[in-house]
Amino acid sequence: MGLGTRLRRIGALAAAIGLVLGLGTQAQASEREPTGPPQPNVVTALAYSMARPTVMPPHTNDWGCEPSAEHPNPVLLSNGTLVNSYADWAGLSGKLADAGYCVFSANLGGAKGSPVQTVAPVAETATQLAEFGDRVLAATGAEELDVVGHSQGGMNPRYWIKYLGGEEKIDRLIGLAPSNYGTDLFGLLTLVQRVPPLRELVGIPFPAFNDQETHSEFLADLNSGGDTVDGVDYTVIQTKYDEVVTPYSNAFLEPAPNVDNILLQDICPADKTDHLGITYDPIAARLVLNALDPADAQPPRCRFVPPVLS
Repeated sequence: MGLGTRLRRIGALAAAIGLVLGLGTQAQASEREPTGPPQPNVVTALAYSMARPTVMPPHTNDWGCEPSAEHPNPVLLSNGTLVNSYADWAGLSGKLADAGYCVFSANLGGAKGSPVQTVAPVAETATQLAEFGDRVLAATGAEELDVVGHSQGGMNPRYWIKYLGGEEKIDRLIGLAPSNYGTDLFGLLTLVQRVPPLRELVGIPFPAFNDQETHSEFLADLNSGGDTVDGVDYTVIQTKYDEVVTPYSNAFLEPAPNVDNILLQDICPADKTDHLGITYDPIAARLVLNALDPADAQPPRCRFVPPVLS
C-alpha cells in the first residue's frame, strides 16, 4: 500500500468520524451495555458502531465472569485514538473469550454515547482506564489483570503503571501498534506542532493527537527514567506497514528482560496488515494469545509466501 493510499484511507476514516461527532449526546446504556456481533474488519465494525454508539464488543463485560485457574487474570481491552471499543475489538474479543478469558472493555476519553472515543488528554483517558480496571478487579476477585491495547490504548496503560499504581495491578501489557514513542504522521503532525495556531486548533477537539506527537511533553515525561518497570511483562506487536505510528519503530520499547518487541513481518513476511487492521489480523491475534499464555504458545499459521525465482 503506497503512502498516498494510506493517507487517503486515514482521511476517509477521519471524515467518517467527523460526520458522527454530533452523536455524543446519546445517554449511556444500562450497567452492562449491549454487545454486538463479531466483525471481520475495522471498517464493518466502525460502520456498525456509528449507528449503535453504546454497543460493546462480543463477549465483553460479563460482570459475573469468574476467572479460571488456567486464566486467572481478566483481560482488559484498551482502544486507540478516535475509535470506540467495538470498532477496535469486535474481532479479537470473541477469540479471547473462546480461549477462556474474562474480557472487559469500555469507551473512555470521549463524550458519552459518541462513537468517537479516546480523544481526551492521554493522562485523563489513562486515569479513566485505571478506574475501570479497579472495577474489573473488584468484580472478578482477581489480584491482577492483563491489558491488551491498540495504538494509544497500548501506550496509555503505561501512564497507569507509572503514576497510578498500575505496577501492582497489571501483570502483562500487550500493545498492538502502540504509540509508545509517538508519531510524526509522516511529518505532518510534527509540522502542526511548530505552528501554534494549528496546534491549538487540533488540541481543542483532539488533545490526544498533540500528546502523541513524537516530541510532546507528555511522551518525554512518560518515557523519562526508563519506559518500563519491573514486575510487568511487556509485549509489542507491530507492523512495518503502520501508517499512523510513523516511523513504525516508534512502537517498540527499549530492550529489557521483560520486553518482547515483535515485528509481524519477521514472523510472517507476507502479512501486509496496517495500523487500522492489526486488531483483526489473525497472526497478530495468535501472538496476543501467546503473550497472554506463554506456556501454551502456538506458532502462527502464516500465509503462503511464493518462492523468489532467480
